[in-house]
Amino acid sequence: MKLSGSYVALITPFHPDGSVNFEKLAELCEWHVQNGTDGIVALGTTGESSTMTHEEDDAVIRRVLDTVNGRIPVIAGTGSNCTETAIMKSKAARDMGADGILVITPYYNKANEKGMYRHFADVADAVGLPTILYNVPGRTGCALSPACVEALSHHPHIVALKEASGNISYAAKVARYIREDFQILSGNDDMIVPMMALGASGVISVFANICPGICRDMTHSFLDGNVARARELQLKYLDLINALFIEVNPIPIKEAMNLLGMDVGGYRLPLCEMDEKNRAALQRALAVLRG
Repeated sequence: MKLSGSYVALITPFHPDGSVNFEKLAELCEWHVQNGTDGIVALGTTGESSTMTHEEDDAVIRRVLDTVNGRIPVIAGTGSNCTETAIMKSKAARDMGADGILVITPYYNKANEKGMYRHFADVADAVGLPTILYNVPGRTGCALSPACVEALSHHPHIVALKEASGNISYAAKVARYIREDFQILSGNDDMIVPMMALGASGVISVFANICPGICRDMTHSFLDGNVARARELQLKYLDLINALFIEVNPIPIKEAMNLLGMDVGGYRLPLCEMDEKNRAALQRALAVLRG
């Protein structure tokens, strides 16, 4: 699997009663296909899988796959802090037809170097799908060391790293392991161009939930050698990108989508409505889309 360009970290829309809004989910998937999104990552952090049942996870992946129908790749977030659970979820996604899986570091229980390596290697061995490592220590309380990334990069089924530490020094260390068969994707929308300057091939983006065309333009401009255009877009939309993280993701992106009339619903506790001051700041930041 060659991963490049803009992959959306898709939200999961809910009805007012908290159930998954599958009709809206299909509508969003079709919108992304029509707007040039290079791929869909469902059930990542932005997709709120942490408060969903395994049955709901499976139903979401099935609806996304049915809607996309092979037109763009679909990556399923199947990670867990339990390796056996990650294997079970990954096999279910594989059997439904997912093109790849996104597997997070084992949060809460954490692991030593050997355990961290085996967590990812055992999932990749058991499932056989293209596997993306997901490093986001701000969420998980643990991180992939550069040495572990280097070792895992040689696994035949591990094809990429989603790097979301926000640490450009760490990113530079792991960028040394980029090869034809191992890629890095930015996991931070405010660092798309800096990460691509280090060799990343694109982004798994929250911002793309509201601006799929802009995010695609930014990444593809860089890939096509038009760094000035990519930089211009990164800086033009930086205030909006920052506002999308003024509270914990995915609260601001869902609020932004609702403010834009996309009607994606609310959240499941412990996530809840934005602070009114932050909501006003987000609304002001959205003005860049009207100018």
